Amino acid sequence: MRADNNPTITQRTLFVAGFACLLLSGCASTPAPKKNTKYVLSPSPDYALSPTEGLDSAPPRLHALLTYYNQWAGVPYRYGGTNKNGIDCSAFVKQTMASVSDLSLPRTTRAQAQRGRSVALDDLNAGDLVFFRTSGGNRHVGIYIGDDRFMHASSSVGVTISNLDNSYWRRHFWQARRLPDD
Repeated sequence: MRADNNPTITQRTLFVAGFACLLLSGCASTPAPKKNTKYVLSPSPDYALSPTEGLDSAPPRLHALLTYYNQWAGVPYRYGGTNKNGIDCSAFVKQTMASVSDLSLPRTTRAQAQRGRSVALDDLNAGDLVFFRTSGGNRHVGIYIGDDRFMHASSSVGVTISNLDNSYWRRHFWQARRLPDD
């Protein structure tokens, strides 16, 4: 047997150690994940998102929605999930509206889309539900909070706030519904 075809234990050890260093150096250069940012709408008329200052001056319904959102921001998405280990969009909407407005909604997006009355996109108020038809006949739901923004459980980033003006959400927008007042 030739010597170059039979690596010694030292050569194997050096190879494994070098490979491990390479892997670890890749992990060390990965930036730390961002902390979940809590948001509120500023008290200005345009309701721009800003860090948590100004929450107390928000209109009551919006204040309640954003307080609830801040308790859930960053919770991962999990289809069928209903708790802080993972939640899906319809469960997040159902639980938010039960907590904020004492409204009992059905569990599924399809059933939630039949509640309340239809409202035009340019007439949305904080607390209105916004619905989307995404790929493969799937449906998605969120809660409008003003300034073309809505809070929802996103399958890619978990509980977050997104902009209706985003090309993805604009392309998949289906309808908006206004639920009865408390």
